[in-house]
Amino acid sequence: MNRADTALSIPTNRDGIYIHSAEMFDGMRKAGRLAAEILDEIGPHVVPGVSTATLDQVIQDRIVAAGATSATIGYKGYQHASCISINHVVCHGIPGPKVLRDGDILNIDVTVIVDGWYGDTSRMYWAGKPSRKAERLIQITHDALMQGIAAVKPGNTFGDIGHVIQRFAEAQRCSVVRDFCGHGLGRQFHSAPNVLHYGRAGAGAKLEPGMFFTIEPMVNLGRPETKILADEWTAVTKDRSLSAQYEHSIGVTEEGCEIFTLSPANVYAPNFSI
Repeated sequence: MNRADTALSIPTNRDGIYIHSAEMFDGMRKAGRLAAEILDEIGPHVVPGVSTATLDQVIQDRIVAAGATSATIGYKGYQHASCISINHVVCHGIPGPKVLRDGDILNIDVTVIVDGWYGDTSRMYWAGKPSRKAERLIQITHDALMQGIAAVKPGNTFGDIGHVIQRFAEAQRCSVVRDFCGHGLGRQFHSAPNVLHYGRAGAGAKLEPGMFFTIEPMVNLGRPETKILADEWTAVTKDRSLSAQYEHSIGVTEEGCEIFTLSPANVYAPNFSI
């Protein structure tokens, strides 16, 4: 350790990454569990004919009922408790009057603050019956995330995480978005490191027990390039191909890692076959 953050009293390593004590894992467990519970509960509401604004209101009401705070309301001017990204929207889709249609796929991303700790997670959902190509993309994206998480253990590097995600997705003839990445979190929404979902094995900082961060690959059926719409939030695929994303918040342990945002009800993981 080479310094301590005076505001948070959490030391950082030489790469500027916070190293949390074993006692701090409990705060992340509580925040992560609430975020995951909200995604469990929103699932039955995702049906053809519902608006994304309605889904966001359900999420906001649940956060308030839990005595927690939305991390996204007021963040850089954003005014919603979730991001809802449909079909070719890669991330940061803004909830509004748009109504879901049969076959739409969507990512719902929620971040909550519980006792000062941030729980950040997202999952894919589908309204009605998705197409076979959409099912396949969803499964590939989930599996890519889980393969990346499996690479998390002390002594490995952040490059190892990105490498296995990229290798898996591209072997399935999909592409990994490079314009967005995972991030450190804990008592801050975003901190070091940037967690790339592509790269070279052995590259980057080494993983150490006590690191907290997200892994959140965005995988496209087409090319990886994205563009930002005029609202300055919504990112879409340039070729309008379908995009999917899954996100977990994790902490590095002595043996491997702990996933803070697993579904408490063990629901809404894809069960398609590639």
